[in-house]
Formats: sequence, structure tokens, C-alpha cells
Amino acid sequence: MILVDEPLWPARGRLWSHLVSDLCYAELHVFAEMLGAPRRGFDRDHYDIPVERFRSALWLGATLLPSRELAFRLRAAGLRRPKHLV
Repeated sequence: MILVDEPLWPARGRLWSHLVSDLCYAELHVFAEMLGAPRRGFDRDHYDIPVERFRSALWLGATLLPSRELAFRLRAAGLRRPKHLV
């Protein structure tokens, strides 16, 4: 399942969301491609997507979750890759 949090994270003059999969990275990459997110937006275990793509992610079927729940699901799926392990 593809999951997304609210675009609340400021960077480079915009607000950003995190887009993850609780199944596998392949599912995430396919969804991100459909969304038009560039591969450079992938950061270890998630895509950073700008506020402009947030509604499209929901329209394509991403499930909106609070950030803490999104992180919990990512860890539970064994897909979390913290910075210190990269």
C-alpha cells in the first residue's frame, strides 16, 4: 500500500510530504513514476513530494496517514532505512 503524510515539511521554499510503501520499494518507484516524481526525489526509503503533487498522490490512491503512523508502518514492513545505516 502506498502511504503519504500531509505536506508539512519545509525545505527549499516549499512544503513537502513523504511518500512510502509498506510493501516494497518496487511498488513505491512505480507509483512515484505515475505521479511524475523524479527518481532523485527518492531518499533511502521514501520520496519527498512537493505540496503541488500531494492531491495527485491521493487521487492516484495513496492513503493519507499522520507522519508517526507512516513511520511506524515503514518500520513494521522492514523497509525503514535510517540515515546512520546508509
